[in-house]
This record gives sequence, structure tokens and C-alpha cells, in this order.
Amino acid sequence: MKNIGIMGATGAVGRQMLQCLEEEKIEVGVLKLFASKKSAGSKLLFNGKEVTVEELKHGCFEGLDIVLGAVSADLAREFSDDIVQAGAVFIDNSSAFRLRDDVPLVVPEINGKDAKNHKGIISNPNCSTIISLMAVKAINQLSKIECMVASTYQAVSGAGKQGIEELEGEIKDPAYPPSVFAYPIAYNCIPCIGADSGEGYTKEEDKLQNEGRKIMHLPNLNVTCTCVRVPVLRSHSISISLKCERPLSVEEVREAIRKDEGVVLMDDLSNARYPMPIETSDQNLVYVGRIRNDKVFDGGIALFCAGDQIRKGAATNAVQIIRCLD
Repeated sequence: MKNIGIMGATGAVGRQMLQCLEEEKIEVGVLKLFASKKSAGSKLLFNGKEVTVEELKHGCFEGLDIVLGAVSADLAREFSDDIVQAGAVFIDNSSAFRLRDDVPLVVPEINGKDAKNHKGIISNPNCSTIISLMAVKAINQLSKIECMVASTYQAVSGAGKQGIEELEGEIKDPAYPPSVFAYPIAYNCIPCIGADSGEGYTKEEDKLQNEGRKIMHLPNLNVTCTCVRVPVLRSHSISISLKCERPLSVEEVREAIRKDEGVVLMDDLSNARYPMPIETSDQNLVYVGRIRNDKVFDGGIALFCAGDQIRKGAATNAVQIIRCLD
């Protein structure tokens, strides 16, 4: 049994972590839920019993074995030393530590063994990175991926509850003033997520290359990524074209994905069966389809995938990392 804490327990990802602990049947001894002073005292259900939320503050982690983080990067940095000094392992969902050399960045189905090399902190990757790499990991096992061109179509819930409220508000009232997104998102697509990182790319777009290199142990992987916010409530989708060290056939790629763990092959164009957010929401698998020969990369492959960014893209992946420590 493990004594487990969740920072940011009352937010969307924190609540999903709580549910995933139940679903993954993690044996929990003591469970502590932490949130802001405003949320302290509220109650959440775990295995049919109410657990009172405590205020997140320094010194609150004593006696815990694992702390799951569903808070901002700034808060993750502020409390990381407290967690490690208390003897707990910090599995952090923020961007704070992802590219630090001494912090494993883990997708259990890809590099779960890396988790054991931690020094008290393990990072959960970006949600689109997780979904994309889950879709292509079987391909990388056939032949190492050299480069990818990706476009992400990211749901408004990726911006939190406020993103959902903004989309729903704009649908009801075209005059609803946007505040979460730079422009109205209803009936629109916004081809920019994240701050400018230089050379015309955003920090969100850099993550697939930088995190992909670390997770897949491909230091020379090159990725061109465009991140798009779309008027979808939940579940991110990604279009990917890639080139491997050797040419791959559509048939061998389909067969590898069909047998792969954590993904579902949904690839039947003639019967209109392909991955969509409406089918992949509120479950843990990544759906992969539209597999075809790429017309730009010689011997390359193009595909489309979709997965729930709150579950496998965040909470589920973090909870699954716990098993990597056994």
C-alpha cells in the first residue's frame, strides 16, 4: 500500500487522477487531497468514502510515498523540495521539470523503465506529446523515426474549465466576449497555442520535438508542429506524417498498431471508421487511423490519431507511472 497525495485535487485533472486511482486499482493506504485555501474543507469521494480537502501549504507532505501534481509549473517548483525532503516521489503534470536531465519524462508504455532513475521527481509529458507518441510508438519499433510533421487539433478543455465555458457561452450568444482565447473559438479554429518561442514557433509546438526526443530516446528526432485550438469540448486529435530509417508499408504499420498496447486501430475509410474526439473522450486509449503512404516523405507514413487529453494525456498517464515504481 502507498500513501498518496494529490496537489490540485479539486481541478479537472486532479479529480480525474482521483478517479484513475480507483480505476487502476492502486492500493492506497492514506490519501491526502490538497488544494487552495478557498477549496480547503470541501469533500471528494474516493472508493465510496468522503475525503476532506486540505489546504496546500509547506510541510503538508509528511508520511506520503507519492504526490501527484495537478498544479501550475510555478506551484510545482515551489513545493517540489518539500515533497522530496518528506521522502515522497513527486509525479508532476506541469511543464516545470520535463526537460531537466535529472528528471525522467515518462510514458509507461514507451519508457516506463526510465521512471526508476528518478531523484525524487518524475515528469508527466505534455498531453499532445503523449497522444502523438502513443500513436507512433509501434512504428518506431519497426524502424526508428527520423522526422515528423504534425498538426494538433486541441480541445478547449485543454485550457481548463474556463475554455469550456467560453465555447458554450459563445454558442449561446455570438456577442459573448472572448477572454480565455485571443479570438472567438465557436465556429472557428485558432492556429496558435502557447507563447512565441522564436522562429515563428510557439512553446507548445516545441514540446513534441523536445519531449519526443527524451521519451523515445531519439536525440536527433526533428519535428515541425502546428498547434490549433478547435471548438471541441474534449479529446485532442493529431495529424502526423513521418519518415523512418527504412521505408515502411501501410500493411506492416497497420499490423504493428493492431497488436500494440494502449492503442486502438480504427482504420476503415470505406466504412467511414476513423479516430474522432467524440469517440475517444472519457476513456484511456489512443485511436489511430487514416494510415496511408505519405506523398512527400519517400517511404513515409501519414496517420491521424485522437485521445482524451485529460485522461491518457494527463491524469491516467500520471497514475500509471506509479506502477513503474514497483
